[in-house]
Amino acid sequence: MIDFEALFKVTYGLYIVSSGNRNNGNGFISNTVFQVTAEPPQFAACCNKKNYTSGLIEKHGYFSVSVLHQKATPELFGRFGYKSGKDLNKFEGINIKYGETGVPIVMNDSVAFLECKVVQKFDLGTHNLYIGELINAQTINETDEPMTYSYYRQVRKGYAAPNAPTYIDKSKLIKKTGPVKLKEYKCTVCGYIYDESKEEKRFSDLPDNWTCPVCGSEKEYFTEV
Repeated sequence: MIDFEALFKVTYGLYIVSSGNRNNGNGFISNTVFQVTAEPPQFAACCNKKNYTSGLIEKHGYFSVSVLHQKATPELFGRFGYKSGKDLNKFEGINIKYGETGVPIVMNDSVAFLECKVVQKFDLGTHNLYIGELINAQTINETDEPMTYSYYRQVRKGYAAPNAPTYIDKSKLIKKTGPVKLKEYKCTVCGYIYDESKEEKRFSDLPDNWTCPVCGSEKEYFTEV
């Protein structure tokens, strides 16, 4: 038996992994970036094969990692976590720095960035795991705290997107028993749940210009659970 709730106890950070060049670049929200060796410093980044960024990493052989802070905007998560680079230019209007290798680096809402050269790739079925040797690393913001996936879930009330390695179908989670006093509403774009019992405010009482705190979608995209 697998208690999928237990998987949420494994800690992660939240990042934007990007690749490409000045002519064609893209990025995606990732919570599976971690250091695997110290000498030389190497980092692993996992990417769904369907992600547009995966093809850019394959083509250019480099990727960057922007470490997001706890105050990162819902718009940033909506753009890089729930939209495809095949349909829009994710970098339009975004503060982009180009690294020593020419790889794009998202500077918005970041505390630091890494720039890596791919040295190994592992095929994991639905995802590729890229091992990158660190080429460049810089601190951007020494004040704000890096965001963890636990903070994203518990405080920001967000969930992993379907393409994420840590995505869990909510139907597999153990249902909590007990009386439900208030209603829940689900964002049909990103899956965020507005729980009236936790928010202490009815969904209908929210202002008309209220938007999803995860992806920025308007109230009309929410349905009652």
